[in-house]
Amino acid sequence: MLTGRLSDANSPTASGSAAPRGNHALTVKNLLQTRYIPEIVKIEHQDGRPVEPPRPVPWYPDELAWWMTTPKNVVRKFPPFAAFQKFLVSETSVGNISRQEVVSMIPPMLMDLRPGMTVLDMCAAPGSKAAQLLEMIHQGEEARVRKVLRSYAQEDGLDLGAETKEEMEADLEADPSDAGRATGMLVANDSDYKRGHMLVHQLKRLSSPNLLVTNHDATQFPSIRLPAKDGKKPTYLKFDRILADVPCSGDGTLRKNANIWKDWQPGSALGLHLTQIRILVRALQLLKVGGRVVFSTCSMNPVENESVVVSAIERCGGPGNVEIVDCSSELPNLKRYPGLKDWKIMDKSARIWSSWKEVEDFANESAEGVIPGRVVETMFPRLEGSDCSDLPLERCMRVYPHMQDTGGFFITVLEKKSEFKAKNENEIKESKQPAKAEASADVSVAATPSEKVAEEAPVKEEEAPAKTEAEVAPAETEGTPAKTEEKEDVTMDDASTNGNKRPLESEEAQDQPAKKVKTDSTEPSAVATPVPQVNQEGSKPRRNGPVEEAFKYLDISHPTVQSIKEFYHISKRFPDDRYMVRNEMGEPAKAIYYTSALLRDILVENEGRGIKFIHGGVRMYMKQDAPSADVCRWRIQAEGMPILQGYVGEPRVVHLHNKETFRKLLIEMFPRINDGKYERFDEIGERVRDIGMGCAVLRVEPDGTDPDFNERMALPLWKSIHSLNLMLPKEDRSAMLLRIFNDTSPLINIVTQKHAPKAVEEDSKEEVDVADLPSPEESADVEVVTEPAKEAEAEDKMETA
Repeated sequence: MLTGRLSDANSPTASGSAAPRGNHALTVKNLLQTRYIPEIVKIEHQDGRPVEPPRPVPWYPDELAWWMTTPKNVVRKFPPFAAFQKFLVSETSVGNISRQEVVSMIPPMLMDLRPGMTVLDMCAAPGSKAAQLLEMIHQGEEARVRKVLRSYAQEDGLDLGAETKEEMEADLEADPSDAGRATGMLVANDSDYKRGHMLVHQLKRLSSPNLLVTNHDATQFPSIRLPAKDGKKPTYLKFDRILADVPCSGDGTLRKNANIWKDWQPGSALGLHLTQIRILVRALQLLKVGGRVVFSTCSMNPVENESVVVSAIERCGGPGNVEIVDCSSELPNLKRYPGLKDWKIMDKSARIWSSWKEVEDFANESAEGVIPGRVVETMFPRLEGSDCSDLPLERCMRVYPHMQDTGGFFITVLEKKSEFKAKNENEIKESKQPAKAEASADVSVAATPSEKVAEEAPVKEEEAPAKTEAEVAPAETEGTPAKTEEKEDVTMDDASTNGNKRPLESEEAQDQPAKKVKTDSTEPSAVATPVPQVNQEGSKPRRNGPVEEAFKYLDISHPTVQSIKEFYHISKRFPDDRYMVRNEMGEPAKAIYYTSALLRDILVENEGRGIKFIHGGVRMYMKQDAPSADVCRWRIQAEGMPILQGYVGEPRVVHLHNKETFRKLLIEMFPRINDGKYERFDEIGERVRDIGMGCAVLRVEPDGTDPDFNERMALPLWKSIHSLNLMLPKEDRSAMLLRIFNDTSPLINIVTQKHAPKAVEEDSKEEVDVADLPSPEESADVEVVTEPAKEAEAEDKMETA
């Protein structure tokens, strides 16, 4: 993951880079080191001091994360930074660079995620960590697939070129069950529908058929049913890895969030405590035995950190069922402090409490007889002799801003040792609290139904929370009108309505500081059978919300599937039972998608069961106007090409080796090939002249003699009656021109040259400044969201000429 994000603040900011398949990250890293940094190091300030160039993050493996501290005014002043800026914008737009806070890269790195595993990101928006997880799922996939294809290339008549080093070193046993293709899965969830679609936007550029995006309250994330096998009862998915990057007060972001300094109050964290526990307990319920949950916040408050970890382990039956993993040997260059073993609690009135007994004594002696506002027993360290008093909390990780010039972060890795039935909150309170204190406890959780199986029902809240001091104290103490009723904790919907795990407001709203909701065994896929979900609201119309299109799979005998297979000479080895459309009728209309086998099983099995899926799969084909009836109307999409290209027959393949020929195809849109003009394209000229009209696969196969032109690529190429065109968005073309040729020339559109004034006007628009671009975390504040139906219509309509 290559990083480089410019900021007004002095703290370094970063953006991770890596494409899910191939060696794009290494290519971009090489360009950074050989093309841009040598020019930047020549720059000096007016006083003669050298400008600091981008540098690798010391603890990130293989120097694939970079950061820089150069202020914006310096970036805009010197020409070498202008070139570097164009490079960053270009590579970010096509997904080779992902901008991300440095500390937010830590939780995914501690998950020990390997190919073939199923992963759940419970609070995923806006998607920077989810992108890391997705890249890990696809690690090594391209080389594995090519190695498998090469084993029967001669039999299938495929020309795959020379075997690469990556292919020779590919480990087919890393993910062996699907011809080299990744079999793992990421379920990225967010409780807010708009944030969910922002998440889709962030992750779609990684073009993964192994991604599902859902829209659920993380405290009540539903169990996902799997198909029954051999006549047995259906089973339910248990995840290998779960990331619980929960909503938090965000006080660890004080370096970049100036509002923290003026708005912070002691109550900022108290209202989120129970919600965080419920999310972590639900994560542990959904985890397979031997799996890992990584719990993280961008807060330094133990109320949101150590106390949450202890409370969740307590509710799950103690350290015999859940263990805190020692990660001190992982990421060895990352500076960190151990977790706290003892802490005190400050309530909303700035009173400090050392123990729950002090709170009880205060309640017993006060006239109202109530607990101080929002303080609950689970916030305090456990007393000596209790089951969880000796938990190794020193294994938790605290990253402070001053240690390595980062933001503040808290991370804990938990491993599930055995199945359990989680205790509900009432059960814990009844065993520990005297009657008077019990009456003033916070919102309760309904008891988990008795079960015969390992899976447990989601945590649920009861209706009537007891009052605390915050509700009975005079309103004047907070400076706002009295409220008749208040919730004592923040629900997931409350916690995520304001974008990027940034400032959110609880129901106390105006007198509270803004709460921050952050942005940003080893055998795979064990399963268990849970109590079926009660909520069967159906998969389509949503109450008070948009209609989500259905997921319908095409039968392999469908005429469209057969016509595509025949036109592209697709190998019988390709799994054509994974094509899916997004409409209730189940008929191809605008787009055909492709998913992994596991996604297909999940989407089919859980249809109508109340699980809110909002995205899944990769767009493989788009409907295209064809110049004749003999031409297939379904053209291959660029995002689906890496999956399909190895199975397309040679009659629909064009092989390109020459760098300059490739440059012509990139810079010229719709170049003419009639009347002998095909000869301009040298080695592929006669081939494109003779190949039938419609979509074809352009295989770019460099000979390896040019270090800037050494990546193999497969791109969609459209041939019409008179012209040729690479079916790529303009930003992808520009990114390749800059990366391979160091060329910033404007694209030449033969069709629109007659409309030159309009083109000039568009080209004269102000250039994007990477220093002003929002990170995924910051962009979450933007309310513009493209819904699925509109998104498909907004797809660039490439002219067939």
